[in-house]
Amino acid sequence: MREILRQMGRSGMILAGFAMVSVLVVAATYHGTRERITRAQQQALAMQLDTLVPPARYDNQPTADTLQLRDAAFGSDSEGTVYRARKAGQPVALLTTIVAADGYAGPIQLLVAVNADGRLAGVRVLSHKETPGLGDAIDIERSNWISHFDGRSLDDPAEAQWKVKKDGGVFDQFTGATITPRAVVKAVHRFLEYERDHRAALYAAEKTR
Repeated sequence: MREILRQMGRSGMILAGFAMVSVLVVAATYHGTRERITRAQQQALAMQLDTLVPPARYDNQPTADTLQLRDAAFGSDSEGTVYRARKAGQPVALLTTIVAADGYAGPIQLLVAVNADGRLAGVRVLSHKETPGLGDAIDIERSNWISHFDGRSLDDPAEAQWKVKKDGGVFDQFTGATITPRAVVKAVHRFLEYERDHRAALYAAEKTR
């Protein structure tokens, strides 16, 4: 009986040892993988930012010059990250992700870049679930519709025309899919208003200790 108990004890210790080693291996793998994933995400983000604000326009690191903000202008209950591009310390542009929550098939995530003069450097769709062949024309790979925001501002067009043409505005809608472009136009206009009203705070330099 004692021998059986001793064998059970040894088996238990061996199993515990294997379990501990497995936990350590998993932890080490997770830690290494997490760092690689984070680096890959940062690189992908930098590439996305550069598509709208070319690196030649700034000399800082926008992904390190950020603000965390929460406002309805971002179209989400979660905090939004604002990336600031500067040259010789002067504001060049800011970039952030916003959500057009009222897309036809659900929320549409957008990357928006606004120059320091309030004009749009550009808009790109990051993710959506809109209907293929209809609403997905908001994607730059599908059509150039999204590029029509380039250079626009709150004064161009006038506020009453920040709508799709069906609603009396200047932006094209898609045949059989008006809801999708309407949601994007509304979200971009909303953020431009926020940028105008908070420009000084958005570009304020980080406080040094």
